[in-house]
Amino acid sequence: MNQADQLNAIQDYVYTIFNDDVTGHDFFHMERVARMANNLAIREQADPFICEAAAWLHDIGDRKLFSVRNQAIHKMDTFLQSICTNKEISAIKTAVQDVSFNGGRIPDTLEGKIVQDADRLDAIGAIGIARTFAYGAANGQLLWHDQEGNQRNTSIQHFYDKLLLLKDLMNTAAAKKVADKRHRFMEAYLEQFFAEWQ
Repeated sequence: MNQADQLNAIQDYVYTIFNDDVTGHDFFHMERVARMANNLAIREQADPFICEAAAWLHDIGDRKLFSVRNQAIHKMDTFLQSICTNKEISAIKTAVQDVSFNGGRIPDTLEGKIVQDADRLDAIGAIGIARTFAYGAANGQLLWHDQEGNQRNTSIQHFYDKLLLLKDLMNTAAAKKVADKRHRFMEAYLEQFFAEWQ
């Protein structure tokens, strides 16, 4: 199977898992991250196939999305064995393993760094704002709260806990350029949000 066919098969597999997600981790999130990972791979001279394949699969087994994460990962492994070589599977899984923000790790490989950057870029800017509120709504979070003690689990607080930190956590020069513009957009959004909240 050639790489184009492999990527098409991975895309179809991912669609069956994430097509009806309402938390901002839907098929279109995977598609944007895969497209960005491919773009960054070309600019950073990494392996575009490994970056794109790993980006499509990066949320499978995520604790936020899967109640039985090991089962999801096992199914993914079985699927990959049907279309990829052992060397490709190893490279894809290595690229995926340290992507999560909550893990706090920097991936060892350039491909992993690129997938992490691509995922983080989709968490900021206009799309990132929309995804934040989608995730918040799906998990019963308030937009914001006037009282300081009640602000912790709100969608707006998530900007300060994570999103505004991501610009300075990008691994690659190509991602840093994209992140800067998206970061400034979020700052402008928050300024307008609080102006209207009064």
